[in-house]
Amino acid sequence: MSRKPRAFRLDDPDVAETRLGEEADRPARVRVEIQPDEILEAADGTPVPMGRKRGLPWGGILLSALCALVLLALGLAAENLVRGLFEVAPWLGWAGLAALALALVALAVLVGREVAGLLREKKIEDLRARALSAREARDGEAAKRVVAEIVALYAARPETARARGRIAEVADEILDAEDRLAIAERELLADLDDRAARAVADAAKQVSLVTALSPRAAIDVGFVIFNAARVLRRVSAIYGARPGTLGFLRLMRAALTHLTVTGGVALGDGLMQQALGLGIAARISARLGEGVLNGIMTARFGLAAIAVCRPLPFVALERPKIGDVAGELIPKRVVEEAKG
Repeated sequence: MSRKPRAFRLDDPDVAETRLGEEADRPARVRVEIQPDEILEAADGTPVPMGRKRGLPWGGILLSALCALVLLALGLAAENLVRGLFEVAPWLGWAGLAALALALVALAVLVGREVAGLLREKKIEDLRARALSAREARDGEAAKRVVAEIVALYAARPETARARGRIAEVADEILDAEDRLAIAERELLADLDDRAARAVADAAKQVSLVTALSPRAAIDVGFVIFNAARVLRRVSAIYGARPGTLGFLRLMRAALTHLTVTGGVALGDGLMQQALGLGIAARISARLGEGVLNGIMTARFGLAAIAVCRPLPFVALERPKIGDVAGELIPKRVVEEAKG
């Protein structure tokens, strides 16, 4: 005999709630069994995250302990040295103590610079991420805050005064997130983008010329690495990062990661296809061809450096291409001769 469906309130005396596998604490006509969340998520088709037990970070503990031992050893050695100098002659002890104090002050300054460089670099990365988030979410207030922080970032630069004035004129106007970020990008970053592109182009030309004339491959490799480090520092300084040693290494890793992810996309605007398709490699010397390729590699790394050092993503302005910074590596005369 089928029964018609009925509705019950959970606070009804005839309704008792129980957990899965448990008995009700009182007799009732209706028993409501509460299912665990994992069962509900599995029934809904949602994957259940599996918790993974994480033990102690032994690698971090080992590194911290070794650093502590090194610092203790250095401190003990310095103390023994100063004490020995005092035993030899009091004035030597005071001179050693003054040198130790000067070394500690210099170390504190260096650490402060490294920390400040890391914070500036982290701030630029955070601004870029927040700008993307504000644009995707169409959050005008978030975009306004990002623009205000970018203006403050370049407030100490006299050459940005006019751009900052134009941005201040529209600061109180009602604009959507994309338009506000586009105004900031055009006014503040257009000139910086040109300077960064020129720096990359100059580095690419230097690498192309030096590696075409150098007699040994070791010199080529060394100069390419040196120029890549220099162009990364120049680009980061143009956009306001000014990283220290640790920040520079972090930027280098980010640029290499960006270069790996983008792969051959940077060559997709036709420069390499033009060089290969026209048969220029058969018409010029092998050394000159190697110089051109090394210059193109430097240009690609420079474009990756621009992408990771810029405080705003490329939206309103066009992203520079490999032909914009490496187009002069192949002389027009050679191209015209190859076409003929």
